[in-house]
This record gives sequence, structure tokens and C-alpha cells, in this order.
Amino acid sequence: MISFIASIIALVVGYMIYGKVVEKVFDPDPNSLTPAKRLEDGVDYVEMDIKKTFLIQFLNIAGTGPIFGAVAGAMWGPAAFIWIVFGCIFAGAVHDYLIGMMSLRRDGASVAELVGENLGNGAKQLMRVFSVVLLVLVGVVFVTSPAAILNDLTGIDKLVLIGIIIAYYLVATVLPIDKVIGKIYPIFGVALLIMAVGIGFGIVIQGYDIPEIAFHNFHPKGQSVFPYLCISIACGAISGFHATQSPMMARCLGNETQGRKVFYGAMICEGVVALIWAAAAMSFFGGTPGLGVALSKGGAAVVVNKISGTVLGKVGGALAILGVVACPITSGDTAFRSARLTIADAIGYKQGPVANRFIVAIPLFAIGVALCFIDFNILWRYFSWSNQTLATIALWAAAAYLAKLGKAYLMAAIPATFMTVVVTSYILIAPEGFKMSESIGNPVGLVVAAISAIAFYVKFNPIYKKAVENK
Repeated sequence: MISFIASIIALVVGYMIYGKVVEKVFDPDPNSLTPAKRLEDGVDYVEMDIKKTFLIQFLNIAGTGPIFGAVAGAMWGPAAFIWIVFGCIFAGAVHDYLIGMMSLRRDGASVAELVGENLGNGAKQLMRVFSVVLLVLVGVVFVTSPAAILNDLTGIDKLVLIGIIIAYYLVATVLPIDKVIGKIYPIFGVALLIMAVGIGFGIVIQGYDIPEIAFHNFHPKGQSVFPYLCISIACGAISGFHATQSPMMARCLGNETQGRKVFYGAMICEGVVALIWAAAAMSFFGGTPGLGVALSKGGAAVVVNKISGTVLGKVGGALAILGVVACPITSGDTAFRSARLTIADAIGYKQGPVANRFIVAIPLFAIGVALCFIDFNILWRYFSWSNQTLATIALWAAAAYLAKLGKAYLMAAIPATFMTVVVTSYILIAPEGFKMSESIGNPVGLVVAAISAIAFYVKFNPIYKKAVENK
């Protein structure tokens, strides 16, 4: 219990202290005209109130990610608390803030364009493909999972439900951002926060035994903490998907100084949600062995439904349905919207005319519909690794951006180096990867990360020194 409460306090303190450090390094200009003011088009560039932009950003990056991911990560016990706290403060929130603010300074450019400007054209082309593939995978994952749950609840044919969700996605993808997303997302964002806070107070007041942090692997099958935990819990710690979402709100901010609250703050809130669900999952079933049995019988959605219904009663059951059905849908539609914007940015295709939006969106949805018939578990595993790899590349781009300006680039380069170890080691040892032993995969991951860090230093530190001299 003490570890859980201390972890939540640490996230809040991290926002108040380290969030300000990151903001000071970036140095937002309160007098600068943001893209929402200079490029207002009534579609994607629309200035919105900071409360709306915060809640939309929060829901965009969250969905069920910090719930399902945290439930899966709870299998390792309170090690999940350590990863969420340190990952969120020093990696995830830094990643979200820097990419969001870099995009804001570049007229709301997508992450692929930002990577290209800072790491070169080859990296840009790779990132364009990588980010669109990831976004389509996110969209598909968040079509099939709510459709399956609704099928179980209502008995309506799953294909019919997929068709309805896809139709909604298409509408939300092409309509102006303030017409659908701007109106309903803040409501769902508040509901997701209320749900998490209710669960948090519930497990504390009702006396559930939340384990304390210890040098012990709680995983019932003994699966190693590293790198599996860092891949299982992405949303809530660090997630590359966020880099595709932050530019969307960068086009809607009215002032650069709002960035810390919207980008860094939304990530910290997501970390709090992840902490609560990790604590609930590892304590509700009497420990990680019981959680493992529950997950094997129905997956994370069933676990969430059972915890919510028991801890919060009928209200909790209703919120659980909202969480496992509505929230993934709200992440899915913004994924397709971001994919549309990424492609439009890449080919310089204006998105003002509605016909242009359909021309880009329809092929994306055709691919998405085809992928809906692939096994969900396969999609999710590759999504998880792709997600963290995108975050790694985005952090290296952010480090390069700071170095070019003569600013403290280590705040991005250090987490980028760590994440390079994570994604390299994972793809080498994971069942869906090269299936190497950990004794080989982890050292190779360390070597690749060291080479990446040295190459970055050799290339960008002279640029950083020159920028400092010219200030």
C-alpha cells in the first residue's frame, strides 16, 4: 500500500518539478502565434479551450492503453510501479512534451516530418511508413476488441458491429476536429478519470492487499522483468503512439505555454491511471497467480469488468463497459485521423476540401478492414513492439532537435538510449521475434544502444557546442 501511494505522489511531484525543468529547457514563447491562430482552417487547425485540449489529448493517448497494459504488466508485481513512475516522468512525459512542442513550432507537423528534419531523409521515409503502419494497427486493434465485447454483451453479429464502428471512424476521421472529437472526447476523458479515481479509492478503502516494492519477480511463470515489462506497459510509461497524437493537439493550442499542461500533464495523468489499474489487478485476485488465471480465462477486458463491478458496484460495471468499449473506439478514430494527416503531410496534399480527406481516408480504411480478420493476439504483439520502437526514434529526434538549439539534449538522449536497449533486446528474445536466449539478446541490446549513443554524440555534440557558442 505504501509503495502504491508513494508512486502516485512521485508522479505528481515529477510533474511539478521535472515538468518545469523540461519546459524551461524548451523555453515556450507566450507571445508566439500558434498554428491554430495562424493557419486556422476550420478542419484540423482549430483553437480550442485548454480544458478541452487537455482532455482530448488525455483520451487520445490513453483509451484502454493504461488499463489493459497495466493489467498485463501487473503480472510482474510492484516492479510495474517502478517502471510506470520512472518511465512516465523521465521518458514518456518528456517524449510527449517535446514532440508536441516541436510539432507546434513546425505548424503542427506529423512525427515523421519532425524525425526527417532532425535525423535525415532516410529516417523520415522510414518513420512515415512506420507511423502509418502503427496507426492502422492501432485503429484495427481498437475496432476488433470493442466489437468482440459488444458481441458478447448483445449477441449482435461481430461483422455488423465492425461495420458500424468503421463507419463511425470514417466520419470522425474526415469531419472538422471540433465537430465530433471536440464535443464528445472531453466527456469520455472525464469519465475515464472518474473511473480510475473510483477504483483507486475503492481498493484502498476496502483493504485490498497491494504488495510492496521488493527485489522479487512476482510473475507466476518467472518471465523476466526486462524487457517484457517495458513492452507490456507502454501507455502509462512511454508510448510511441503518443507521438502520432500530440501533433493533432499542437494544431489546436492557443498559446505555447499551454504545452506543459496538455502534453506533459496528460501523460502524468495517464501514469496515475496505469498505477491504479496495476495495483488493482495485482491485489484483487489475491496475487499475481490469481491474476494469471483470470487473464487466461477472459483477457484484460474481463478482468477490468470484474474489478469494476465488484469494487464500484453497478456504477462500476457501467463505467467498465465505457472503458473497454467507448475508450478504445475513441483511440481508434484518432489513430485513423492521424494516419490521414501523416500521409497528407508526406505528399503535401491539402486537407481543407472534404473530397481530399476522403481520398486519403478510404484506402486506409480498406486496409484496416482487411486486417480485422487477422488474429487479434498477433496484431497486439506486433503493435506493442512497433509502438515502443516509434517512441525510441522520436526521442532520438527530440534529442537532435535540442542539440541543434544548444539545449540540454541529454534529457531526451538518455531515455532514447534506454529504450534502444528495450526494443532491441525484446525483438531478439521475444516469441514473435528471433527467439534468442536472454543471455544473448540482452547484451546485444546493450551493445546496439551504446553504439547508437556514441554515434549520436559524435554527430550532434559538435553541433550542440557550436549552437551554445552562437547564443
